[in-house]
Amino acid sequence: MAPVIVIAPGNRSVVAGSSETTLECIANARPVEELHVTWKRNGVRVAGGLHTHGRRLTISNPTSADTGMYVCEATLRGRAFDAATAQAFLAIIEPPYFTAEPESRILAEVEDTVDIVCRAMGVPLPTLQWYKDATSIGKLRDPRYKMLSSGGLRIQKLRPEDSGIFQCFASNEGGEIQTYTYLDVTNVAPAFTQLPVDTTVTDGMTAILRCEVSGAPKPAITWRRGKHILASGSVRIPRFMLLESGGLQIAPVFLQDAGSYTCYAANTEGSLNASAALTVWNRTSIVNPPEDRVVIKGTTATLHCGATHDPRIALRYIWKKDNTVITPSSSSRIVVEKDGTLLISQTWSGDIGDYTCEIVSEGGNDSRTARLEVIELPHSPQNLLANLNSSHSHTVMLSWVRPFDGNSPVLYYIVELSENNSPWKVHLSNVGPEMTGVTVRGLTPARTYQFRVCAVNQVGKGQYSAETSRLMLPEEPPSAPPKNIVASGRTNQSIMVQWQPPPETEHNGVLRGYILRYRLAGLPGEHQQRNITSPEVNYCLVTELIIWTQYEIQVAAYNGAGLGVFSRAVTEYTLQGVPTAPPQNVQTEAVNSTTIQFLWNPPPQQFINGINQGYKLLAWPAEVPEATTVVTIAPDFHGVHHGYITNLKKFTAYFTSVLCFTTPGDGPPSTPQLVWTQEDKPGAVGHLSFTEILDTSLKVSWQEPLERNGIITGYQVSWEVYGRNGSRLTHSLSNTTHEYKIKGLSSLTTYTIDVAAVTAAGTGLATSSTISSGVPPELPGAPSNLVISNISPRSATLQFRPGYDGKTSISRWIVEGQVGAIGDEEEWVSLYEEENEPDAQMLEIPNLTPYTHYRFRMRQVNVVGASPFSQSSRVIQTLQAPPDVAPTSVTVRTASETSLRLRWVPLPDSQYNGNPESVGYRIKYWRPDLQAPVLAQVIHDRLEREFTIEGLEEWTEYELQVQAFNAIGAGPWSEAVRGRTRESVPSAAPENVSAEAVSSTQILLTWASVPEQDQNGLILGYKILFRAKDLDPEPRSHVVRGNHTQSALLAGLRKFVLYELQVLAFTRIGNGVPSSPLVLERTKDDAPGPPVRLVFPEVRLTSVRIVWQPPEEPNGIVLGYQIAYRLASSNPNTFTTVEVGATVRQFTATELAPESAYIFRLSAKTRQGWGEPLEATVITTEKRERPAPPRELLVPQAEVTARSLRLQWVPGSDGASPIRYFTVQVRELPGGEWQTYSSSISHEATACAVERLRPFTSYKLRLKATNDIGDSDFSAETDAVTTLQDVPGEPPSFISVTPHTTSSVLIQWRPPRDESLNGLLQGYRIYYRELESEASSATVSKTLKTPSALRAELAAQSSFKTVNSSSTLTTYELTRLKRYRRYEVILTAYNIIGESPASAPVEVFVGEAAPAMAPQNIQVTPLTASQLEVSWDPPPPESQNGNIQGYKVYYWEADSQNETEKMKVLFLPETVLKLKNLTSHTQYLVSISAFNAAGDGPQSDPRQGRTHQAAPGTPSFLVFSEITSTTLNVSWGEPAAANGVLQGYRVVYEPLAPVQGVSKVVTVDVKGNWRRWLKVRDLTKGVTYFFRVQARTIAYGPELQANVTAGPAEGSPGSPRDVLVTKSASELTLKWTEGNAGRTPTTGYVIEARPSDEGLWDVFAKDIPRGATSYTVSLDKLRQGVTYEFRVVAVNQAGYGEPSSPSTAVSAQVETPFYQEWWFLLVMALSSLIVILLLVFALVLHGQNRRYRSCSTGKSISNMEETVTLDNGGFAALELNSRHLNVKNTFSKKNGTRSPPRPSPGGLHYSDEDICNKYNGAVLTESANLKEKSVDASESEGTDSESEDAPPQHSFVNHYMSDPTYYNSWKRRAPGGRAPHRYEAVAGSEAGPHLHTVVTTQSAVFAPTGPGARTPLTGFSSFV
Repeated sequence: MAPVIVIAPGNRSVVAGSSETTLECIANARPVEELHVTWKRNGVRVAGGLHTHGRRLTISNPTSADTGMYVCEATLRGRAFDAATAQAFLAIIEPPYFTAEPESRILAEVEDTVDIVCRAMGVPLPTLQWYKDATSIGKLRDPRYKMLSSGGLRIQKLRPEDSGIFQCFASNEGGEIQTYTYLDVTNVAPAFTQLPVDTTVTDGMTAILRCEVSGAPKPAITWRRGKHILASGSVRIPRFMLLESGGLQIAPVFLQDAGSYTCYAANTEGSLNASAALTVWNRTSIVNPPEDRVVIKGTTATLHCGATHDPRIALRYIWKKDNTVITPSSSSRIVVEKDGTLLISQTWSGDIGDYTCEIVSEGGNDSRTARLEVIELPHSPQNLLANLNSSHSHTVMLSWVRPFDGNSPVLYYIVELSENNSPWKVHLSNVGPEMTGVTVRGLTPARTYQFRVCAVNQVGKGQYSAETSRLMLPEEPPSAPPKNIVASGRTNQSIMVQWQPPPETEHNGVLRGYILRYRLAGLPGEHQQRNITSPEVNYCLVTELIIWTQYEIQVAAYNGAGLGVFSRAVTEYTLQGVPTAPPQNVQTEAVNSTTIQFLWNPPPQQFINGINQGYKLLAWPAEVPEATTVVTIAPDFHGVHHGYITNLKKFTAYFTSVLCFTTPGDGPPSTPQLVWTQEDKPGAVGHLSFTEILDTSLKVSWQEPLERNGIITGYQVSWEVYGRNGSRLTHSLSNTTHEYKIKGLSSLTTYTIDVAAVTAAGTGLATSSTISSGVPPELPGAPSNLVISNISPRSATLQFRPGYDGKTSISRWIVEGQVGAIGDEEEWVSLYEEENEPDAQMLEIPNLTPYTHYRFRMRQVNVVGASPFSQSSRVIQTLQAPPDVAPTSVTVRTASETSLRLRWVPLPDSQYNGNPESVGYRIKYWRPDLQAPVLAQVIHDRLEREFTIEGLEEWTEYELQVQAFNAIGAGPWSEAVRGRTRESVPSAAPENVSAEAVSSTQILLTWASVPEQDQNGLILGYKILFRAKDLDPEPRSHVVRGNHTQSALLAGLRKFVLYELQVLAFTRIGNGVPSSPLVLERTKDDAPGPPVRLVFPEVRLTSVRIVWQPPEEPNGIVLGYQIAYRLASSNPNTFTTVEVGATVRQFTATELAPESAYIFRLSAKTRQGWGEPLEATVITTEKRERPAPPRELLVPQAEVTARSLRLQWVPGSDGASPIRYFTVQVRELPGGEWQTYSSSISHEATACAVERLRPFTSYKLRLKATNDIGDSDFSAETDAVTTLQDVPGEPPSFISVTPHTTSSVLIQWRPPRDESLNGLLQGYRIYYRELESEASSATVSKTLKTPSALRAELAAQSSFKTVNSSSTLTTYELTRLKRYRRYEVILTAYNIIGESPASAPVEVFVGEAAPAMAPQNIQVTPLTASQLEVSWDPPPPESQNGNIQGYKVYYWEADSQNETEKMKVLFLPETVLKLKNLTSHTQYLVSISAFNAAGDGPQSDPRQGRTHQAAPGTPSFLVFSEITSTTLNVSWGEPAAANGVLQGYRVVYEPLAPVQGVSKVVTVDVKGNWRRWLKVRDLTKGVTYFFRVQARTIAYGPELQANVTAGPAEGSPGSPRDVLVTKSASELTLKWTEGNAGRTPTTGYVIEARPSDEGLWDVFAKDIPRGATSYTVSLDKLRQGVTYEFRVVAVNQAGYGEPSSPSTAVSAQVETPFYQEWWFLLVMALSSLIVILLLVFALVLHGQNRRYRSCSTGKSISNMEETVTLDNGGFAALELNSRHLNVKNTFSKKNGTRSPPRPSPGGLHYSDEDICNKYNGAVLTESANLKEKSVDASESEGTDSESEDAPPQHSFVNHYMSDPTYYNSWKRRAPGGRAPHRYEAVAGSEAGPHLHTVVTTQSAVFAPTGPGARTPLTGFSSFV
């Protein structure tokens, strides 16, 4: 039974917010159990609220969203019955609510009209009722009260009684509400609501003067001009009208109406007035109207609009197009200039129309109109069709439909074609305008063609038509042969043939391969063929050929249609081989003692296997087979060949052989034959000597000659008297005799004796010597007077005087020399020996080294032996000369793609032959394959061992040579070496890059190959880089494998998007340069995608506002949008459609049914039509809210890949407003920000694919929904999701491969960036392979088509090997490599997924590596003060990594490495070096590294060594201070170069001229380096002294000299006057009067004192102020019992002045104790005298004894020299006092004082402790040395040197020195007397503990010369 509705649901109305309502639908059917009841609301199925098997639908808490038509549908499952339906409408009743309410109080005036607003909403709409003062408005029956349609109340013409409370009630079935207001009506005095304002009008226009007044009752208005009433309620004058508003209208206005107008207003409450001025202007009119114009599209159109107007007003120009106002600000194309001219730039068809110029001004308006026509390019022809011509295979028929002509007649058509996707080119350029078809001829078979057509009118060429579909012409065999056939012999049995394909235009199809045929050149016979089945292979190695045979070769291409034309034949030989047979009939014989002749016939021609380059004659001694002599003989093609080997050893057995050779190498040698060279005269006998020399006989001995040159048969001994040729006697001896006794000689006679050896060839060279009989020979004397002349670069002439000959002839001269380093410490080497020139006096010394210092010495040799060496000659330097040799061991290695590294062994110092600073190297290099100029590089560093030549061509072979040069010239060139630069990336881009959009998603790109000179290797393919401009952040790439394909079709592109395109070529090394400039091409347009983000922000019951955004894929220029909408329940095809412009983004649909569902469709339009629509549903209701967030977000693990995942969710509540779209956000863990992935996910979607993720990265995702109200909150975040791993995105970087040992390399790299690892890095793979030798030919080229081809297609011997490395390592040593081979290394990173892309290959040469260890056992030994000897052992052999070429010795001063470090290079493997010219007594550090051809090894640890001490340098300065007339202070500085430990200083001074006939030289030795000053107190006033200071280490250094003059200084003050000393009980007071001031004012005073116990003036007080005239000193500061004299010295800026006269002597005794009473002193004096007499008597006895032993008579002394030694640099207090010492040994007396005893001749020695002192703890020792010179002088003043620190205490010596008797005691010698003898005296003493003053005394001792006399000590100065 079919289902039927028994009880249908009924329409219901329910109040919103009630608990629930139920709809019931009871149906019947059979069987009942299959009955199924469902419900729908507004066409949408309802799932919730169903009860009792669907018969009841309960709606809980109904809201307005539940309003709608509910349909009950009963169906029977599994039956074909129609469903039974019933429907009911559920209406939701909402209580009323106000949408607009009145204000609480309304104030109004009488006679006004007031509207009281009141609006309410509800379902159903509520009814409104008004009450005044609680009385219904209807009951008042007042017509002034009116109800408005909106619900408000209007009251007109208010009266005061209208005041009161007004209530508004709103009610419906859901309830009732009310609101109220109070209306207050009052009388008001007049008030202006709008005052009259000054008005300006144009003549003839209407003027209105405003005057609006409020008041209650309404005021009366009157207008006046002056006293005249113009208008009022009762007065009216023509042209003047009182307006209802109160204003005054004047129409028309005349110029005379200008003036002031007054408005008067009055009512019962008052009156008021106001005035305004009226201004009348002249009228504005257009005088230069626009004219009709015709312009070309894209140009500028100009429309003029000139006008006249009142000068007081401004004009405003308004332009209209077709009555629509033009707004220039909205378009930059349209400009209105100040004069009204309209400029329209970039005109187009849209600008065609009528243009009106309107002038608006206060002076009137005017307008004019003109027509603008725009002509443009013709449109593209339509319906272009292309068809093959069946009768002609090379022609195509075209047809088209005429296009729009662009408002200008078509002149002609242009036909273009594209051949095989190549760029378009013009094929027919002038097809008549009447034509609509044409035949295209001259096409190429097997090519595809496209055609397009454009029309041309007077404007230009129009757009092209759409391209035709591609046509393929039938294939034909190639019509041209391959070109550029090149054949070259590869081996002696193979030829490499290379070619290029035929011109592409001649292929006539797709090439399938090539046929190569060959045969013997010039001989008949069939061709042999090779089939090359790949068109990409353009070479063939033809093998199994005959050695050294010429072949002719041809090549033809073939395609699917057949074989093409063969090329013209090329001929080529197989390479030569080595001969396989030796020369025939070889005969050899000795021609003489040094030459062997060879005779032979050539090998049979068929066994030469090439071009006979000649023959090699071989000879080697039978005993030394490795010492082979080789002579090359050019081939002689006539008769028997012959040749000679010369300069062989005499009388020696040789094996001989002959071989033939060709260019590849030597053939087998002939069978060796034994030949003896002939005998010759022997050489000289050796070691001639004489023994048993008697008066009449002697024995001569000799040794066998070194060069026997045969069989010695005997010896000849001959002799003759020297100089008498006729007396020669000869005696022959057997060959066993080596001595002979010559008898019968005359005694004491000189003989010449010769000895010679004898062979069968004759007597050899005689050895000769002279000897005297009876006189045994002796050793000769040394030569002398060495003179050097004729100095040249390599020789010099040495002249000399021979020494004593030792009574026999000189047999040999030996010359030795110091070479380079000259000095007493340098070694001598033997330079030259001259024999058998006994009378030589000049020798030419050969084989010298240019530009080298030499010093010579020589010795002469006779039969006894060698003489001593002569004195050394002067030092010479040989002249410069160019280097003799070229650098050796020249090798070249590839450094990079554009550079070669050349290495050589530099010249050693000895081969510079010139100034080392001028020595350098010159490198020349050239390309052997081109006639290019030779290039050169110059290196000025003489120690340089390698040079990298940059800027070379990539992948190119070069030849190189190197030479050394100096300032004189260049040496010879080295042998040429060859090297090839490395293969590189292309340095230029492909040429002629062009792009053409084929469709909306495809672009065809074509290009030409890279220029050959820029390919830099084998082009493996091309890469196309393309990027959507302004859209793609990074370009994508498309790879085209192979180097013959030069076009590519990019597909899958975005529609109507501008792309940037570049093409680059790549080799195995990497990518070349991308093409430039960027090629820009836009894909064609298409229908657009749907608009996005469609929302309904405003929804009302009867209207909705729709807002959208443009399509994400516009696919063209959006021309507009179409909005279509309909009721959801209406016919699906009954849409209301509205189209809007492209700039519109919103639309409001009105007059909709409330509470109804509508379906909206939105689509965009481009030139290609309407795109896909976007559909959305909306319900016209006002109860909406934001949606709930999506929930249950899930990412299935099965849907997770390395770069994408799939997100699933369940939508939340839509908030009574349909969801429009979803937004997905992604956050990268751990610290990433939330990023919006997409905000346009369809509202219907419950899943989304999230792409563009990073591999092996954790993410979280969240989602939000958007409806018309707004966005939902974001959903809960998903759990962390980790993408899968992917292969690493990039290889390791910064790869370096360096030789480590001779069979290993060290590979270092930097790991890939973390963001490119794409997973857990497991390790690295190192691929390496051996490359062919640089010298061999290049590897056969192949075009690699796939990425794996880099490994898969290489030959077996070049295949890669693989090594895996741990992921934690960035260094790996690759071992067990072959030496002297090139290797290529590639690195990849890998993880569990796979490998990264490969790195760029890196080449390395294995076999050379720098030494791995430093030299061992370094010893540094000092030799001298400036030399260290360094010795070492080489590095261990296993670490040398090749032959050690030399060492670098680094040395520097220990405390200043940066400033003093030097380096010396040894280019010979010596292990000892002398470091010279070092600083004395300096600690040096020495480090050594070894080097080989590959570079420097590590430096050794520094070893220390200190040079010996030497004499120091000069003191750094010498200055004088406090210079008075008798004293001064001298100071000096420490030497800058101490050169050792400073032991002290020596100060020597003397007057420049003798003083009173006496010149004293004083020498003071200061020990130690602490104190560097000296106080000198024995000067003579005004005398200039010469001071010299020198420092001492192990010896004294050079002197520092200076002169100084004793005071007073010039310009100094005069002497103070009236010096007076007064004494009190405890102090002394010194007074004076100021003297002359001098040149400058006096600055102070100095007091000098002279104690009686010393007798010398010294400074007593300093720094006394200038104003002082007295000075007081305590007696405690003076020495008791000493009498003092004082004098005063004034001081100014010039120095110390003249001292005053001495004061009277004053005793320093304070009081007299008993021991100082005269009687006590007398007793003590007598006692002391007795002791002294006893002591003197003992000394006299002692002196007398020594006198008789060693002395002679003494003489008077008139000159002296003194020496004082001071320890530790203390001030020396030195007194030198002259006294007379008579010749007799007696005492001279004066003033009752006895002279001291005369000292002994050996010197005066005092050991009394009183003579010594200890100054500040430093021991002072002194000595004095006096010498006499023959100077005519009378007396000398005392000389003194004394300490400043303390007054001297009494001493034994001072007792005598203070005695005036001994002052000025030098006596002048008598005139005419003979000069005095030279005397010498020395006084010294030991140190003592108390004294502060040391005084030397002088004594003179006559020291006669003669045996046993004491001579002066060496080194002491003497008087000048």
